[in-house]
Amino acid sequence: MPNLVDKFFKHGFVAVAFVIGLFHLLNVSGIVVLSTREIRVFHLVMMLVLLFMVTPVGRRFKDATWDKLLRLVLIAITIGSGVYLLSRWKDIAMSGGATVPMDATVGVIVILLVLEAARRGAGLALALLCAFFFTYPFFSEYLPGPLASRGYSLTRIAEYMTTTSNGIFGVPIGVSSTYIILFSMYGAFLSAFGAGDFFFRVANRLTRGMRAAGAKTAVIFSTLLGMISGSAAGNVAVTGTLTIPMMKKEGYKAHQAGAIEAVVSTGGQIMPPVMGAAAFIMAEIVGVPYSTVMGAALIPALLFFSSMFFVVHLQAHKNEIVPFEQPVDDDESIWMILLKGGQYLIPFVTLIVMMVNGYSPFMASFFSILLLLACHVIWTRRISLDTFRKIGTAIVEGAESVVPIAIACAAAGIIAGTLGITGLGSKISSLIIDASMGYTLLALILTMFTALILGMGLPTTAAYLILATVVAPALAKMGVPILTAHMFVFFFGCVSTITPPVALASYVAAGIAKADLNKVGWTAFGYGITCFVLPYMFFYGPALMLQGTPLEIGMAVVSGLAGVFCVAAGVVGYFRVSLAFWQRAVMFCSGIALMDQGIESNLLGLAGIATVWISSSAAIKRAVPKLNAVEEK
Repeated sequence: MPNLVDKFFKHGFVAVAFVIGLFHLLNVSGIVVLSTREIRVFHLVMMLVLLFMVTPVGRRFKDATWDKLLRLVLIAITIGSGVYLLSRWKDIAMSGGATVPMDATVGVIVILLVLEAARRGAGLALALLCAFFFTYPFFSEYLPGPLASRGYSLTRIAEYMTTTSNGIFGVPIGVSSTYIILFSMYGAFLSAFGAGDFFFRVANRLTRGMRAAGAKTAVIFSTLLGMISGSAAGNVAVTGTLTIPMMKKEGYKAHQAGAIEAVVSTGGQIMPPVMGAAAFIMAEIVGVPYSTVMGAALIPALLFFSSMFFVVHLQAHKNEIVPFEQPVDDDESIWMILLKGGQYLIPFVTLIVMMVNGYSPFMASFFSILLLLACHVIWTRRISLDTFRKIGTAIVEGAESVVPIAIACAAAGIIAGTLGITGLGSKISSLIIDASMGYTLLALILTMFTALILGMGLPTTAAYLILATVVAPALAKMGVPILTAHMFVFFFGCVSTITPPVALASYVAAGIAKADLNKVGWTAFGYGITCFVLPYMFFYGPALMLQGTPLEIGMAVVSGLAGVFCVAAGVVGYFRVSLAFWQRAVMFCSGIALMDQGIESNLLGLAGIATVWISSSAAIKRAVPKLNAVEEK
């Protein structure tokens, strides 16, 4: 019996994943046309089924017979609930929202299924947070002050959460069933047809012969891979197995190698064109084209990766790492590698061009997938069974990667629904505004800490969804532009994955590097400190978000690059020579001043650099006679 159930789960998972992936491809192509409600319900039901097939109630129970039977029961209940919701939505819509008692009963079941799925797939923290928001309307009338609200019955809440577009089947799950699923499959298609190897060869060739070539390969490789995946922990798992051993071999300490990989993989979530699932949700919530979100994130993302390039370079000097020739499989030039990789570059460039020209992201990704297949056939000059195997693998893996994101989106719908029906969202915004006493900077700082706390231990998508509904409206009420407010919380939702004490990306990197978790976490926090500063900079300097004249944007880029270099020097403690504490502090503050867009602040930053330059020159002069004396002996 257990073996039969295991086979059912194994083969059933592949079959269901292929069906849901193919369904979404056919839907975006126009072959299968369904209503928005039907797509969202079907999407969530299939994602729940996939999750329950492979995720036990707890790790220690994964081989227990009762757990497998329980999973079968949950799958049956999920399918039954989905069939009921699909059979009822038209009647409810046509009657203006009139419901029957059975709607509430099924609604409660769906909510409980989502909560349990969130616990299994996204972690206990998200499940408890959603459970709190779900139960809040039942005891809110007894709370004091601004947290008080009129009470609601279980029937009313269940119906609101599952029969309207303001709860579980709201914007988050809608984005999951359109943008995210298509881009996940696009990334899976690129991976299945060899784009990962191509990106690694490009990164490795660009850095060959450089000091800290392995670390710089990690930065470039994670940048390229992050543009199509947007998952911090996923990036670490994919790139870290290649780059962390390379960095350790070069001379980086284990915790340094793990920290570098964790930070650059986290940065993949803010690098256009994909930027992770949360960016698509941001475009939908803010109500702007996705190309606008990409443009706003471009310069901050480039500054972030530039800072990491500076960090690994300066750390290599401090660790006295000499240029190390990485082994390569061949001696092809970079241009020949790019020519052979045209089958990946052409679809990738097409994706960006289509989105910039106003095509929807999911339509752009669909055509890029078709173009990728066409280019593969042209480059290889054959269509074989292996081609169809890769297509099937890509569809399955693309759907599989969306499961935790879809669950997080559905769970976030519970939070959004509660905030909407009780008015709690506006009350939390009012509390932040009152606590900041009207000072925007203080409100930004409070928002930062709120974002980091709420984001700890949560996937980036779930963290952003919570922050977008709870915190971002407070900034908007204080006059912060809506896109800037959402980009602000988005950045801090991303860097929560490298913020101790709960730093998911750092934990994955620590496992690969075989280093201490906390040491990797705190080192990554230091290396990624630029990402904690940039959100303030693009608030006070909108040119960093491409808002301004070409001259203003150009000056912002130049001063920003100088600023992140100084911050990197301050964090690492090296600028021509190892720096004393006061020199590190001066460099760090100079970097902050240079990233601020103002002539006075830039002059102050340059003065700080000059001070450290002069003092380091004196240190170099003192060190030269000592080195000569050592050599003579």
